[in-house]
Amino acid sequence: MGVDLKEDPTFYDRADGHIHLANEHCSNVGRGKVSASLMYGCARFQAWNAATWANDVAEMKAKRGETLKYFVQQYQAMLEENLDDYIDNFENYMRPKGAA
Repeated sequence: MGVDLKEDPTFYDRADGHIHLANEHCSNVGRGKVSASLMYGCARFQAWNAATWANDVAEMKAKRGETLKYFVQQYQAMLEENLDDYIDNFENYMRPKGAA
């Protein structure tokens, strides 16, 4: 299920594409609404993704807990990594030098 970033050189390019689209939506709608839509879209896509791994509904039901655990752990790890990055680089990211 997992992604090995060493084996996927375009991982960050795809992530940046999603972020760029979310930023475009922020010009018309508040960040909170964009965030909620992005999380819902991710959850919907992952439910479909999990369904593609199953041979039938019984298998999908049987793996429901394992699937939830996997995606929650992955999301938590990614969120922790990015929160720490913003904490470590807050001034650079939120108040870059030369910005008005």
